[in-house]
Amino acid sequence: MAVFGAFDENIKLLEHELEISVISRGQELKISGEPENVGVATRTIGALLAMAGRGEAIGTQTVQYVIGLARENRESEVHTMSRDVLCITAKGKPVKAKTLGQKRYMEAIRKNTIVMGVGPAGTGKTYLAVAAAVAAFRDKQVSRIILTRPAVEAGEKLGFLPGDLQSKVDPYLRPLYDGLFDMLGADNFTKYQERGSIEVAPLAYMRGRTLDDSFIILDEAQNTTPEQMKMFLTRLGFGSKAVITGDITQIDLPGGKQSGLREALRVLDHVEGIAQCYLTEKDVVRHELVQRIVKAYAEYESKKPKDRPEAKPHRFVRRREEK
Repeated sequence: MAVFGAFDENIKLLEHELEISVISRGQELKISGEPENVGVATRTIGALLAMAGRGEAIGTQTVQYVIGLARENRESEVHTMSRDVLCITAKGKPVKAKTLGQKRYMEAIRKNTIVMGVGPAGTGKTYLAVAAAVAAFRDKQVSRIILTRPAVEAGEKLGFLPGDLQSKVDPYLRPLYDGLFDMLGADNFTKYQERGSIEVAPLAYMRGRTLDDSFIILDEAQNTTPEQMKMFLTRLGFGSKAVITGDITQIDLPGGKQSGLREALRVLDHVEGIAQCYLTEKDVVRHELVQRIVKAYAEYESKKPKDRPEAKPHRFVRRREEK
């Protein structure tokens, strides 16, 4: 029942994706269709049965992901995904990796001092980073959580915002608040923020600080300039850990300025203690349509003709006539 899903939605998805037919007869399933697709379906259902046996929830998104793994003969790797619980939310829900890319991201955060998580929208970059920060805070590995992001508008000017400083920067930091509310609950978040254990601030306010014994998250790092990124990276103090998240396909910097995240990925490649973790459209855990949108845009960008280099202007030299 767990594998079939409500109103057999999981099996219907399997039939649609692989163009097969699945018939339930007692304790057995009869799968008919093209031999290759039947093989993929058999491996997919086997992996889903194993997941159901471990008590894991199986939705259409999980089925879609396992089908992709089964096509590559990697469905056996599925059992490693949800083995580790990163954090427990305020409502008692365990936060686990839903894809192998997320699992690698979680392991990188656990093992390294600085992690740069790069990937498209919906891959859980920010949410998992906040979950890791809350887990470290609860285990007393760090004494405070610092969340920051550049205050850059996504293509539209909002004008002057009313209120005090906190009211002005809150709209930019809302995604970070959402993750913290989910992990801690609104009351606990307010309590920790008043004590100074949790700090949410724009990146511009990091200048001149040394952040000791802290878990620092820089979100939307693709919108930093190279100078801001260098400033942020050099704030790290003793006993601290930093996670930098961003999507280099969604840069909102004005005037075609260079992204600090792009530069940092090149400069800090192979630096000991710094891990770079790349997530793809396969790791999208939002609505399945988001995955298709990300993939469609990636294919479109890859097919776009590259701009031709501008022709150098001709230099005309007037010769001086001899008298």
